[in-house]
Amino acid sequence: MLGAARRGGRWPARLLRLNETTMPAYSFEALDAQGQIRKGVLEADTARSARGLLRVQSLVPLSVQPLGSAAGPDRGLNTILFARRVFNRNALAIWTRQVAGLVSSGLPLERALTALTDEAENEAQRNLVASLRAEVNAGASFATALAQHPREFSPIYTAVIGAGEQTGHLGLVLERLADDLEAQQALSAKLIGAALYPAIVTLVAIAIVMFLVGYVVPQVANVFAGSRRALPFLTVAMLGISGFVRAYGWYLLIAIVLMAVGARLALRNEVFRLKFDAGWLNLPLIGRLARGYNAARFANTLAMLAAAGVPILKALQAAAETLHNQAMRADALDALVLVREGAPLASAIGQKKRFPGLVAMFARLGEQTGQLPVMLARAASQLGAEVQRRAMQLATILEPLLIVAMGLVVMLIVLAVMLPIIELNQLVK
Repeated sequence: MLGAARRGGRWPARLLRLNETTMPAYSFEALDAQGQIRKGVLEADTARSARGLLRVQSLVPLSVQPLGSAAGPDRGLNTILFARRVFNRNALAIWTRQVAGLVSSGLPLERALTALTDEAENEAQRNLVASLRAEVNAGASFATALAQHPREFSPIYTAVIGAGEQTGHLGLVLERLADDLEAQQALSAKLIGAALYPAIVTLVAIAIVMFLVGYVVPQVANVFAGSRRALPFLTVAMLGISGFVRAYGWYLLIAIVLMAVGARLALRNEVFRLKFDAGWLNLPLIGRLARGYNAARFANTLAMLAAAGVPILKALQAAAETLHNQAMRADALDALVLVREGAPLASAIGQKKRFPGLVAMFARLGEQTGQLPVMLARAASQLGAEVQRRAMQLATILEPLLIVAMGLVVMLIVLAVMLPIIELNQLVK
């Protein structure tokens, strides 16, 4: 099938429709009779056959590439260094929901992918979905087709879909997967929203203070340079800070950048990262947020995989891989070893004190009632709500504190500027 080729936008109609055969997909660029460049997607046995199909349509092929390969040798470096994901988190959740809706309504997977190819928002998405459709047409499972694009679809994403295909409940699994992606997106958005205002206030405060110290204070110092009177202590101290910033400000900025780069490189060391993440969890407020966020993600992923019919050991392995905190990931993998040796899931998780007790409690209830996925999903929901509540409380406390701190710093700078003026006025009187 020749996909939606276009000139500026989409072509008004498809150039060609092939029979439903097991052919790979190719993206192409070609010249038409008017000298216009046409772009699109077609299916053919080989690249040579694809060029032949284009010539049949009176097109001169310029480039024919298998979908998923680089668009050309001159773009290889750009592809490696500056490649962007076709689906961001929000787009992936929407696309998953669309696939779920089409499959749940009884539409065959291949026809669902065909419809989504035609309705793709941009060329990159159209090429990706067309490639998935070609793989499915060739006899591969949906999970196998997704696994060919690890940059776009995580191993957990493909594992859940593979489990849905094996159990014959692909539509239901896709619905749960879309729910999970939307829940993760909502939680991340709320956490970012809670941290955004304090971050903006902090940056604005730093910019204002640097301007006052680096420009305003020296101007005032020049006014009183010829005066023989001693300046107030606060003014002298502020002038010292101003001189340091003006003389060594760039060096300080470079040092901060180097420290940030060094810290990032150090975090790539597994031993250091493990100790850092363990210490991070022990922080008074942020540590509890990190523990709750990772535990909610772990419980939610484990619930989704268990509900999809994935064996508990594989589900535990996959859920552990979703944890960003290496210390909690190590605990989850230790729990996996205990479960493999015959221990109940609740007992294995309960022995790891970095996980909130809520996870072990709901896992125990799930094992006792035979509803482990349901109970783990409830645990994830409660933990996520608790993380949101604590994040909002922390942001509510930080906002006035940052404003007060900024006001105090600005007040000190203003006093350092005004005190000599006040003393001079008193001397004149």
